[in-house]
Amino acid sequence: MMYSIELMKEEHQNIRRMIAVLSRMDIAVMNGAPVDVDTYRKIIGFIRNYSDAHHHGKEEKFLFPVMTEELGKIAENLITHGMLVEHDLGRGHVLALEQALRAFEKDPTDENKLDILTESMAWRHLLASHTHKEDTVVYPFAERSLPLNDRNRIDEACRAYEQEPEHASVRERWLSFLADIEKKVGLLEEAAV
Repeated sequence: MMYSIELMKEEHQNIRRMIAVLSRMDIAVMNGAPVDVDTYRKIIGFIRNYSDAHHHGKEEKFLFPVMTEELGKIAENLITHGMLVEHDLGRGHVLALEQALRAFEKDPTDENKLDILTESMAWRHLLASHTHKEDTVVYPFAERSLPLNDRNRIDEACRAYEQEPEHASVRERWLSFLADIEKKVGLLEEAAV
């Protein structure tokens, strides 16, 4: 398996861990817990910095351009009209979640609370489906179809990216936050039982 694909699949696992955190928080709010605006904002930080800039950044800079250049119309359609559209949809849900949090702070109505839950749920469902498609369709297609020199070039670019101090710092910071927030919502305790 390609180093870059293994790495991106591992990042998907971390994104799915955050999906579980958000699900736990959304259910708590739905059941009457107060909206923890600060924690939702920190989760937006995770999504923008780790899920989007760090993870999607590697896909958009290294993997997807090579696939669209080398693998023809099928790859172009899969990437341009599929994966990249979904990346943008996710960004839209995060922006709408941020706007819903601001609206709730100004006016803590049930409608504004519902907007928070709606956008959080929309992002969760989109990313669960998106990561599954990449893991089961996009990545295997790349590994099966790209010539060895292209696979090596993508791997080298991802290795270099991961070794840059600013990217290592982003990864460490947000994975530490993920572990902390899992504890806060009780997910790590359940996994240990």
